[in-house]
Amino acid sequence: MNHLTSIGLDVHARSITAVALDSVTGEVRSQRFGYSPAEVAAWILSFDSPKAVYESGVTGFHLARSLRDMGVDCVVGAVSKMHRPASDKRRKNDRNDAEFLARQLMAHNIVEVFVPDIECEGAQALSRALEDARDDLTRAKHRLTHLLIRWGHVWNELAPDGRRRGAWTRAHWEWIRGIELTDAAAQEALDYYVAQVRHIEAQKKALEKRVAQHSQRPRWRGRVEALRCMKGIETATAFSLVAEVGVFSRFDSARAFSSWLGLTPSEHSSGERASRGGITKAGNSHLRKLLVEASWHYTRATRERKRGLYDDAVPAAVSNHAAAGVRRLVERREHLSRDLRKRPVVANVATARELACWVWALGCMSEGSLA
Repeated sequence: MNHLTSIGLDVHARSITAVALDSVTGEVRSQRFGYSPAEVAAWILSFDSPKAVYESGVTGFHLARSLRDMGVDCVVGAVSKMHRPASDKRRKNDRNDAEFLARQLMAHNIVEVFVPDIECEGAQALSRALEDARDDLTRAKHRLTHLLIRWGHVWNELAPDGRRRGAWTRAHWEWIRGIELTDAAAQEALDYYVAQVRHIEAQKKALEKRVAQHSQRPRWRGRVEALRCMKGIETATAFSLVAEVGVFSRFDSARAFSSWLGLTPSEHSSGERASRGGITKAGNSHLRKLLVEASWHYTRATRERKRGLYDDAVPAAVSNHAAAGVRRLVERREHLSRDLRKRPVVANVATARELACWVWALGCMSEGSLA
């Protein structure tokens, strides 16, 4: 809605600096608060037709939701879309930052960020926790492996067909348990790293179970099951996609969705010269990583639809569209690798971009916003 008073908020963990700018008189007023949404809301509502904005960042969306609950029109601006004058670099402080936001809001130059509700942000936190557990497990395994290599122990057992056995199997763990280092301190370090790997493995499995449980809630189940119809996407990945996006239909097109993920080609064109490079990587890095990982499945996937997943939660139109997507992505990957001779990583990222478009379409169909 139209507003007369533009209010910029420079938000920190323990303080909030507010600047109000009257668009009619040009009067500027400022106030500093502790982190108290109630006090900030009372001050904002004392102005005529106010609207507030603060930058997206580590402080999250708690303040925006709290202010909205108290009747304040508050938005969160995308910090990556805000371009500050070069002259402001040498006079940075909280008040100037808040005034800059107020002037950007008055000029209608704010790109708003989607503000998730509490349940949606909680689901995002759970999916991010699972990703953190995966990263922690990878680092713990690397530390254990590197310690053994430094002491001359390398896993190199072969299967009867001559292939090297995989790591972190039962046989691999039995081999690790049989190692005794000659130095007592080194043995204590080995015991510590083994315990860390086992502990994080248990945490990861527990988080996977919780993700599976939450994915069956009515709010998420339909979209999660729809996305699982695509090869390379299982429950954890589908839940992360649904939770991070919130609402697929908030994107006008599949191109806008892939741009939000940072999967669109970068460009530096001028005049008659057109130059495009690698992907921008300017977007949600968590989902971009998941889709790139999922796309590797299409190097060996068949054209047939994914089997054994369809139930009442997936309408026939959605499952048929997913089957068409699987066939298209397999053919696309073959074309990029065999006919165009693209490097595997390049072909995989191109496949990930197209997979993102199919994910957007399936999500919108599940929400009923796309026929």
